[in-house]
Amino acid sequence: MDGDLVEVERAGHVLVMTLNRPKVNAIDRALSRAIYAAARQLQDDPELRVGLITAKGERVFSAGWDFREAMQRAAAGSNPLDEDVEFTHGPGGFAGLTQFWDLTKPIVAAVNGAAVGGGFELALATDVIVMAENAYFELPEMQRGFLPDAGGVQRLPRRIPYNVAMEMILTGRRMPAAEALRWGLVHKVVPVHALQAEARAVAEAIARGAPLALQALKEVMRAIDGMPIQAAMTATRPGQADLPIYRRMAASEDALEGPRAFLEKRPPIWRGR
Repeated sequence: MDGDLVEVERAGHVLVMTLNRPKVNAIDRALSRAIYAAARQLQDDPELRVGLITAKGERVFSAGWDFREAMQRAAAGSNPLDEDVEFTHGPGGFAGLTQFWDLTKPIVAAVNGAAVGGGFELALATDVIVMAENAYFELPEMQRGFLPDAGGVQRLPRRIPYNVAMEMILTGRRMPAAEALRWGLVHKVVPVHALQAEARAVAEAIARGAPLALQALKEVMRAIDGMPIQAAMTATRPGQADLPIYRRMAASEDALEGPRAFLEKRPPIWRGR
């Protein structure tokens, strides 16, 4: 709906969430809460399987933290760098997704332009990134006097080589789309005019998977992150895993429907149970 900070559109089993805070989608408390509300809709609606987050236009995905709001709060006597992010920005933390820990449905990011600071951290909080050729990533926080601690320092060194991540954070340089693709940080880079169609195609392909399996994958990946291989295998042992969605998936009707449909040479009919 026009005028909303995040415009929401249902496209089959996909929920498209479009940032709409002119001019550069700077992330203030209101936008954080709006992103969380859209992602919460995705999580709570059993008919929705996948989210797609993008922004209007062809220049900016998000310029990151809204410094104007931060300075207003500082002038009023609060220290925005020392506040409880979950309390000020809502249950999903900064940018609505960076601390949305119970979100189990996958999200595709269609990065249409500059993703700077918190805008890059928002993209890092998603599961698959498709990027326009003209887009770039940047973490300039070091040159602003603080750290990219809403996911930059926590997630980026786990996605690309440590030395590359550290150099990017320390210098604040821009990483163009081609380099992001080379490091495996993004799934695909396409011309800007093809971005939305490509991202939707990826989201729709994901949505064809079994609903419980899609959610179980995120639950499992989060649980085993950083574990040695043996511990990770033990944590996902059928019948013993302490992972509720994974256990539901293993005992579900859909876990039998998939093989049955394959043998019968027909598309599966998922019931989400």
